[in-house]
Amino acid sequence: MPHGAEDRSKPLARVLMRAPGPAMAAADPGAWHYGPGFDPARAETQHAALAAIVAASGAEIHWIPSVDDDLSDAVFVQDPSFVTRAGAVVLNMGKPLRRREPALHRATYEALGVPVLGQLSGDATVESGDCVWIDPDTLAIGRGARTNQAGIDAVAALLAPHGMRVQAYDLPYWTGPEACLHLMSLISPLGPRMALIHAPLLPYALWAELTARGWTLLHAPEDEFTASNGLSLNVLMLAPQDVVMVDGFPRTRALMEAHGCRVQVFQGDALCIACEGGPTCLTRPVLRA
Repeated sequence: MPHGAEDRSKPLARVLMRAPGPAMAAADPGAWHYGPGFDPARAETQHAALAAIVAASGAEIHWIPSVDDDLSDAVFVQDPSFVTRAGAVVLNMGKPLRRREPALHRATYEALGVPVLGQLSGDATVESGDCVWIDPDTLAIGRGARTNQAGIDAVAALLAPHGMRVQAYDLPYWTGPEACLHLMSLISPLGPRMALIHAPLLPYALWAELTARGWTLLHAPEDEFTASNGLSLNVLMLAPQDVVMVDGFPRTRALMEAHGCRVQVFQGDALCIACEGGPTCLTRPVLRA
């Protein structure tokens, strides 16, 4: 199967998704750190609405089976792996409740015929929400509560033989290790050299790197970011400057539209806001072409 999702000059062509299903329906909200708006039935409906937008864009969805396996967060398929032109890298989750999820991704890639370059293990942890491609050969990784230096070194070793390099950036403490602050909580690429950012928490060295490269950086409204714990910034790029986001953040949407983006929205209060994972978290790009 064709694969490789690091080139953001191309539209999304293939993507992994997993419906909330019985695992989320049986989830203990306290154990999974879900908010008061959590509603499994409405989460299912909202997830289906996002999937319809993704499918209408022309992307093919490959569904990871949704079963009663006590892996509620497995709906957030962004985190356990990522896919390059050389093959998939299967990661090792920093959140203990998610440690069994990478096996689901590895099995899916094997079934689809996508080669696996390697898999992290032991104390080496990386979650793909901490990974952002600066260009097709350069992967930025945020070092923080979910991703450690051992994991970053392991990913770098897997990518180096294929001409890809890793640059690490320290993430802020913000509200502490229990909060899900990924690098992609602070930057959402909208195109090959355009991104929506939360400047106050973005690593300065990353801001300087992107600025030097000529990126257009759109500073998201502070109030909408704070009110949503960062979900206003969680924007999925279907194609360059063609994006989808959770509804309810009109000023963030208007900012992107003012810079030439087409923005689609879906209701996500019971899934994205309550469970702290937006459309990028709910999709794992396999191919951009």
